[in-house]
Order: sequence, then structure tokens, then C-alpha cells
Amino acid sequence: MVFSSLPFLFFFMPIFFLLYYIVPFSWKNTLLLVFSLIFYAWGEPIYIILMIITSFINYLAGRLMEKFNNKRKLWMVLSIIISLALLGVYKYGNFIINNLNACFSIAIPNLELSLPIGISFYTFQAISYVVDLYRKEVPVEKSFFRFMTYISMFPQLIAGPIVRYQTIEEELKTRKLNFSLYQDGLLRFMRGLGKKVLLANNIGLLWNMIENCNYPSVLLSWLGIIAFAFQIYFDFSGYSDMGIGMGLMLGFHFNENFNFPYISKSITEFWRRWHMSLSTFFKDYVYIPLGGNRCSKMKNIRNILIVWMLTGIWHGASWNFILWGLYYGIILILEKFILAKWLEKLPAGIKHIYAIILILIGWTIFAFDDIHQLFLYLKNMFFLGKLPFINGNTIYLGKNFLILLVICLLASIPLTNLKQKLKIPKIISNGAIIIFYLFIFIASVAYLVDSSYNPFLYFRF
Repeated sequence: MVFSSLPFLFFFMPIFFLLYYIVPFSWKNTLLLVFSLIFYAWGEPIYIILMIITSFINYLAGRLMEKFNNKRKLWMVLSIIISLALLGVYKYGNFIINNLNACFSIAIPNLELSLPIGISFYTFQAISYVVDLYRKEVPVEKSFFRFMTYISMFPQLIAGPIVRYQTIEEELKTRKLNFSLYQDGLLRFMRGLGKKVLLANNIGLLWNMIENCNYPSVLLSWLGIIAFAFQIYFDFSGYSDMGIGMGLMLGFHFNENFNFPYISKSITEFWRRWHMSLSTFFKDYVYIPLGGNRCSKMKNIRNILIVWMLTGIWHGASWNFILWGLYYGIILILEKFILAKWLEKLPAGIKHIYAIILILIGWTIFAFDDIHQLFLYLKNMFFLGKLPFINGNTIYLGKNFLILLVICLLASIPLTNLKQKLKIPKIISNGAIIIFYLFIFIASVAYLVDSSYNPFLYFRF
């Protein structure tokens, strides 16, 4: 089940929130846990067992760290190894086997395992708990059911943001529920639904057309990857908005995950704005423990490359993701040690163009798990594929999707000062906002009723 589906919007969500606001506070976590397990079981019930095992291992590690204080590190390391081993088998097992078979001309059979939805997210959350507990940054959680509620909470279970235990530790025990918070959460949910359904799904159609086009051009190749960049942004940030919104409706304050990444003027800035919970995770649990930047230049470069190789691997079991991670690692190293002083001197517009071009190349690497197709597409983008600069397909698709592209552009930049500049009275602006979000919801539902195209890109991560 996904948030942007009719069963969730008109069956699961209304029933859950009705019961959630009726039952006494002492029952709310139990209700949330039960519905979270139902939500997860909707798609693949067998993998509930895997999530429970991961949760119990890390919960038990926490209790053992509390009881045997002199062996805290041992229990932490063991729980991390087991959690990563489970993630490795299910997510990377077939990738490793296929590469071993190709390298050594052997025939190890593939594992008959599908990728459990959300395993990367809940595994990282469990790891963050035991590491923070080892560092004595959080108290031990003595209730397994409360810990299980934290791990399995359906608003952020399958696509993040990656919520650290310390972020919601107090709110798991006591939290405020009021109409204002519910309203803010509901509007945030509707915003995310519109981004996912109305923008990501529709601009994704343009990317699919161009990706499979028999008569491409240089300009069409760039238009295609721009469409993909918008699709993955609105797809993932829309889902994050829905998760954060439902969190507010439940009384939880999840951390933000996106902050208008396409306004960045460097790749360093881009990764401070894109998937911020993942960047923070790798910074706090990999980069800093390795020594961060408080070491020699060569070790700092090593640390950056390790972090970005792991970032690429986290996104999927394919060589293009490893290449994508190293691509960004190298650019970040160049910016840190060579390009920073030059970038500072450039006009803001030039810096923005620089960042966008590199981001689009990065999305090209990300989009193709077939390395041959990847390099063919890159050749087409850079006049190396013997293609015309523009052709009839370019004009036709450009005209048909022009309005949508403009809307995507406007939706990907902050317009927070617009209300102040227009000097609209508060009562009118608030009413207009509510009407606007109702329109988004109705239009999204109409699209879901009428269309069968409703992919979610981050399911595979």
C-alpha cells in the first residue's frame, strides 16, 4: 500500500485516524503499532517477521548494553553486524552472486528473495538507536512494544525521513494533540499528495516517452533528464511531505527531508538540501567516526569517498548507484579542496547553472542501471551520439509538456515571500490556502481514479 492510493486515502487513513482520536492516550501507541503492521502486511505480510526480528535484535542490544555496561561496545557492534547482514542478504545478495558468477565463470543460483519494502529505512533507524544509546545520547527503551512502534510507524516506514529515536523519544511517551497541529499536518499531507500524484506522475510520463523514444535529439535528451529530475524530486519529497504531515496529525514532529535542493549553487549545498535525513545519518555515524575533516587531507578525502560509496550502495544493488555515489564524492572533494575559492567569485546565476548541470548528469547516472544505456544517453546529451540538436519529437513533446514543466519549476523554488509582497489580508490568504489544498486533493483523487500510472521510485531503495 502506498499513501497515494485510493485504498489508503478512503479506507486505511480515515479508519485509523477516527480510531486514533477516539481511544484514550494509553491506547494510541498500541493502535499505531497494529495499524502500522497492517499497513506493511498489505503488500508483503511475510516480511513483517524480518522487521520484527531487526527490531528485537536492536531492542535486546539496548537492554544488554544497559545491564552489562562494561560490554556496551560488544552489544552495539553485534547488533549492527546482524542488522547489516540481514539488509545485505535481502538487498545485495543477488547482486553479489551475479558479479561472482560473471567474474569467475561459475553458476551460483540466485536467492529467491524479493526486496522487503522500506528495509533500508527501518534498518538505519534501528542502527541509529543503538549507536546513540552507546554514546549515551538517549536512554534505553525498556518497552519492546514502544520500540517496535518507533521502528514500524507507517508514516515514515517505507520512504523516510530517517527518524532518529532521540527525535521522537519524548513524543512516544507523551505528545500534544490539537486541532491546529492536525490542520497543519493535513495540509502538509495534501501538499505532498499533490506533488506526488499531479506533478511527479505526470512529468514522469514525459521521461518515459523520451527514455523510450526511437528518434531522440540532443535537446530532447536534456529535456528527458530534466523531467526525471523533477519526477524523482516531487516523488520523494512528496512522499516525505505526506509522512511528515501524518506525523503532525499523530502528534510527532519528524525532521525535514528536503529544502528546495534545485536552488543550490554548488553540489555541497545540494546535499545539504536533498534527502537531509540520509546525509545527516552518514555524517553522524560514518563520516565523523572515521575522523571527518579533523585529520590529514588524504584521510579526509578517504572519508568522503567511503561515505559517498556507501551512499550510492544504499540506494541500490547496481553498479550505476556505486558510480553515482563516487561521482558525487569526487565532485565534493574537488569543491572542498580546489573549486570553493573559484566558485565564491562567480555570479550567483553562473554558480546555479554549474550546480544544475552536474546534478542533471548525476540523475542520468542514477536513472540507468544498464551501463551501456547510461553511456549512450550521456553521449546523446553531449553531442557525441551523432544526433540532431533538435527535431520534430523535441518540438512536439516540448509544446505538450511546456505548462507542466513551468509548474514543476515554480513548485521547486521557494515562494514564501509572495504573500507578504502581495499584501493579502490574513483571513483571505488563509481561506485561499484551504481552498487551494482542497482543489489539490480533489484533483489528485480524480487522477488516481482515472489513471493506472502511479509509480513510487523509492520503493526499490
